[in-house]
Amino acid sequence: MNEALKPDDVTQRSTPAPIEPAPVETRPPRRRRLFVWIAVVAALAAAGAFAWRKFEPIAPTTNREESSGRPAQPPQTVRVAPVVLGDMPLTIDALGTVTPFETVTIRTQIAGTLQNVGFTEGQTVKAGDFIAQIDPRPYEAALAQAQGQLAKDQALLGQAQGDLARFQQLAKQDSIALQQVADQIALVAQDKAAIAADQAMVKTAELNVAYTHIVSPVTGRVGLRLVDPGNYLQPSDANGIVVITQIDPISVVFTTPEDNLPRIAARLNSGAKLKVTVLDRDNVHALATGTLTTFDSQIDVTTGTIKMRSTFDNPNGVLFPNQFVNVRVLVDTMTDATLAPNPAIQLGASGNFVYLLNDNSTVSKRDVVIGPTDGKHTVITSGLKAGDKVVIDGVDRLRDGVKVKVVDNPATAGAQAGGGQGLEQGGMGSAAGSASGAGQHHRRRHDQSGAGEGSPAAAEGQAPPATGAASPSAPAPASPATQGAPPAGATQGAAPAGPSAPSPAPASPTTQRSAR
Repeated sequence: MNEALKPDDVTQRSTPAPIEPAPVETRPPRRRRLFVWIAVVAALAAAGAFAWRKFEPIAPTTNREESSGRPAQPPQTVRVAPVVLGDMPLTIDALGTVTPFETVTIRTQIAGTLQNVGFTEGQTVKAGDFIAQIDPRPYEAALAQAQGQLAKDQALLGQAQGDLARFQQLAKQDSIALQQVADQIALVAQDKAAIAADQAMVKTAELNVAYTHIVSPVTGRVGLRLVDPGNYLQPSDANGIVVITQIDPISVVFTTPEDNLPRIAARLNSGAKLKVTVLDRDNVHALATGTLTTFDSQIDVTTGTIKMRSTFDNPNGVLFPNQFVNVRVLVDTMTDATLAPNPAIQLGASGNFVYLLNDNSTVSKRDVVIGPTDGKHTVITSGLKAGDKVVIDGVDRLRDGVKVKVVDNPATAGAQAGGGQGLEQGGMGSAAGSASGAGQHHRRRHDQSGAGEGSPAAAEGQAPPATGAASPSAPAPASPATQGAPPAGATQGAAPAGPSAPSPAPASPTTQRSAR
């Protein structure tokens, strides 16, 4: 136990082995923390730069063209027309029906067989023209019989009158009884009455014979034949032989509300002739012009309207019976009235208004009070004066105080409006093509849609550069906007396509922002 120990062993045994402390890394964590701060600062700087580029067009600047890369909104293209002084006709529009003055259905007045007709369907006949022939033979025989009976009775009357003269002479000589003379006087009277009856029978037979020959009672147009020759006709037939309608002159019957009656009646009673114009079903073409003749004697209580009749000369047959027409009655005329074009009148919450063109090429909203109107103009009772210019086209996008550009030609205005829309659509298509990705196909769509508004390529007449990851050897094709301009390669000095060809020019800041 008491063995000798070496000093080194004693030292090693008595002194515990030193515990090495864990290495404390001080400097490496500082470097890592520095790297973290640098990365945060770089990220914030990148985010700030991205936000500045993205929201730069929104920031208010004095030159909007330079800040956003897009031109300022152009003035609204409009057309204007002056307010003038003129005459405004006061008219009443109504619906009417062409009504002939005379419509005759030709019927037979005696029974008999229809032998022939003397008209052609659709022809115009005059009063007294031959229409149809009924078999006259039965009636001619009856006429001959009546005439024979008349001759017989006339002979009997002559005999009775001769006997009466002798009897009266004998009565004066008191050679015959007075009774016999009285009887002879009565017999003469009977024969005279028989002759009168016979004469009436003859006239009846003659009339029947005349009825067999039918003539037109009016001048007019013959309709379609309703019965053919050879048929046995009777007066009780409902259809008749044919219908004849008077065409010239002709009338138009129309109805108007009872509120218009006092004004119309006052004008007619003053001796004025009210002009009536008849228009077709579409209310576009005027068919005829006539005068108002009269109106009905009472108002229809079920509809509150009254019928009126107007007369028209119709030599060419433009107005046809039972035709539906539009009627326009000129009741009176306003002279020196303030007239504004109908397209200028707008209806808003506060009533009617117009957009008035100012001297500084702006418009202002003006409330107006309107009066009667026709197809082109409206009477302005207050709010405007002669010489004012009002907007008649392009009103939908206007507001009070907006700047406008006045054009005279409607086609030019439409072309400019269409061009503005196309330009806006082209800019949208360019941005979409830039953000769609890589490839020549996307570049072609981007170029065909048109250069973005305000981009350098569009401004210089060059093709916009491709924004996708395209091959360096593929030059950007020219857009339709650059037709007629030098090729992009010639303008920019690009070398022919190949492995050693330089890459296209970098995209403009506006295009890069759109791609992002």
